[in-house]
Amino acid sequence: MHQPDSSNTSFNLAAGFVNNTSRSIFLTGKAGTGKTTFLKHIKAQTSKSTVVVAPTGVAAINAGGVTMHSFFQLPFGPFIPGTHRSNGPDASPGSAYETTDKHSLFKNIRFNADKRQLLQELELLIIDEISMVRCDMLDAMDLILRQFRRQLQLPFGGVQVLYIGDMYQLPPVTNNNDWDILSQYYESPFFFSAKVLAGAPPVYVELKKIYRQNEQQFIDLLNNVRHNTVTEDDYALLNSRYLPSFTPPPGERYITLTTHNRKADTINITELEKLPGKMATFSGSIQGEFSDKALPTDLELQLKEGAQVMFVKNDSSGERKFFNGKIGTVKHIREDKITVSFTNDDELVLAKETWRNVRYTYQKESNSIDEEQLGSFTQYPVRLAWAITIHKSQGLTFEKAIIDAGASFAAGQVYVALSRCTSLSGMVLLSRITPSGIATDQRVVQFSNSEAAESELQTLLLQHQQEYEALSLVKLFDWKKIVAVLNDWIALIPAKKLPDTGSIITLSTTILWKAEAQSVVAAKFQSQLTELFRQAKQTGDTSQLEERTGKAIGYFAKALTEELLQPLDEHISAFKRMAKVKKYLEEINATAGYIRQHLQKLVTATWGELVFYKYAGVYQQYLHDKQPAPAVTTPTAAPIEKKPAREKAGKAEKAEKVEKGTTHRESLALFREGKDIPAIAKLRNLALSTVSSHLALFVRSGELDIYELVNKEKADKILPVVKELGGPALGPIKQQLGDDFTWEEIRLVLHHWYHLQEQDV
Repeated sequence: MHQPDSSNTSFNLAAGFVNNTSRSIFLTGKAGTGKTTFLKHIKAQTSKSTVVVAPTGVAAINAGGVTMHSFFQLPFGPFIPGTHRSNGPDASPGSAYETTDKHSLFKNIRFNADKRQLLQELELLIIDEISMVRCDMLDAMDLILRQFRRQLQLPFGGVQVLYIGDMYQLPPVTNNNDWDILSQYYESPFFFSAKVLAGAPPVYVELKKIYRQNEQQFIDLLNNVRHNTVTEDDYALLNSRYLPSFTPPPGERYITLTTHNRKADTINITELEKLPGKMATFSGSIQGEFSDKALPTDLELQLKEGAQVMFVKNDSSGERKFFNGKIGTVKHIREDKITVSFTNDDELVLAKETWRNVRYTYQKESNSIDEEQLGSFTQYPVRLAWAITIHKSQGLTFEKAIIDAGASFAAGQVYVALSRCTSLSGMVLLSRITPSGIATDQRVVQFSNSEAAESELQTLLLQHQQEYEALSLVKLFDWKKIVAVLNDWIALIPAKKLPDTGSIITLSTTILWKAEAQSVVAAKFQSQLTELFRQAKQTGDTSQLEERTGKAIGYFAKALTEELLQPLDEHISAFKRMAKVKKYLEEINATAGYIRQHLQKLVTATWGELVFYKYAGVYQQYLHDKQPAPAVTTPTAAPIEKKPAREKAGKAEKAEKVEKGTTHRESLALFREGKDIPAIAKLRNLALSTVSSHLALFVRSGELDIYELVNKEKADKILPVVKELGGPALGPIKQQLGDDFTWEEIRLVLHHWYHLQEQDV
């Protein structure tokens, strides 16, 4: 309901931990302190690849995420840590009491290749409404992430986790049979009892500033209810609002909070039927996949003039004419036009709103996790609001509420109900609040004592921020994913119907070799960089760190651009003119896009106040030139005489044939004129490696003799090693031959070997 407050210290601390460290965070706070605002702020601002999950369908839709069970394919019965299952007394396959252990968990998971890739790229997992998440489900998520990210020793496979919720509100749903099993392994059903958190506790940050209430007396009362420290005076004050025969005065928009759906539905139907006039039914629509259990309002919404309604969505226009939980009255219904009035006499003509059901997908080209819409629900954003369950009221705010919590069945429900209200005077109790109705689990109280002082959090943030920035810089010199996407490119080529497949395989293999060679050098620099950080921390002198890192960034930016991206760009450019290669172009564009993203991170890298762009500025210009050009309106030209379709097609085909192989032939022609590879590269403004790869094609075809390019003595020493180790793994060949032989010489001899093999066939 409010925008991020720049003066809110705890809010800014929490955001700092999420955005600038790899530490997991538990973000909590009393009702009305802005937890939902924080979630939306992080989603909008973080640069990390993020997924949001929640324990229920409604919570997931409200948070703009997905359910934990659908995302992780979690079991619905208890999950037992370890590999020994222990079923309940009536357990049978498929029963409610069947348990899952490590082996059966993975046996039932069916992640496709895209989902596995998404899990590997995930950086930040946000779990909303964490108070309702059971400990064993958290351990199952931990195990899944470790397994599919191949990081078995790291909690959640190295993913940062942001837990959001209030442990004093609704607890996990745990029936007696489940707890009989889980109690053998866990101290409590709450998330903080998960095994994974024993060695990786989150940083505890509590939002302090209350936006919902502004009466200090009421705030203090709620705080005592929250912590189960209610005094006799508190009970007296609270029960002064006990008015069992209360009837709302005409025009006063009170909503009743009760404990069960059945009771809330009965109140709403009864009040609706009391109204005179004709019932109107408004049909919502579901497109694609959208669970009935996640519907925020009725698919068939029945209203009458005079009906009390509550908005179930924030105003998507940004004008804040309504918000989730705002109460109004239906003033007019004219066909499909609904007008709602408010206590200040304002009126609003409703428009239908849409809720999205999403799934997360990984986009290789942008190296990001995106939301893909699976389905949507469209309906007027209101529901009948004479009554609502306490459970469904979580996160909402009411100026006037009647609370019927006499049949409270879960710890925290009384606190949830009371804290929905903005003031004591706007609250009415239909049943007295007694000590037995205020149940705070002592394990929750004990967990809340782990909160550190604000000054300690500031120090901790600074420490982890420095470590995170250093680790992030070191990770920039990890080439594993670049090598992986190039391998993916090579793997898809044989399955595509492409012209001159052999040349494409040669090109892709050459680019892969260059990436592998870069990877070896980059890995060595990672070790050096770690030592440079250690020295800088010890001495306080960052000059050597700045110079060495800057030069390394310049070196690798040059290598990425000239050895990988420019050959890829040429390849893409050649294929843009060809027919029936759209899918292949998408794949290769994604490959180039991923490498370009890595280059972008490299040339914009920083560490604290140190910046390195001066070492790689020329490559920033290259990246800028590769941005999509703005649309240009073409001036109207004189009419062009149309040619017969067959003639046009023939000319296009001829042009394509001329294009194919032209760039390689130009390099060959210059070589035949007596120019060496460096001279050709300079004349054509190409990388040495690109010209070398051009000529290698003609070595393979037999048009060039290997001894024209490589000294015979050297070539004759390289060839036996190539035969022994069997290309295209150049690393072992180079290692055996030593520094007297260049990568280019080895690659050219490898193509000569390919030619010899093809001659033997």
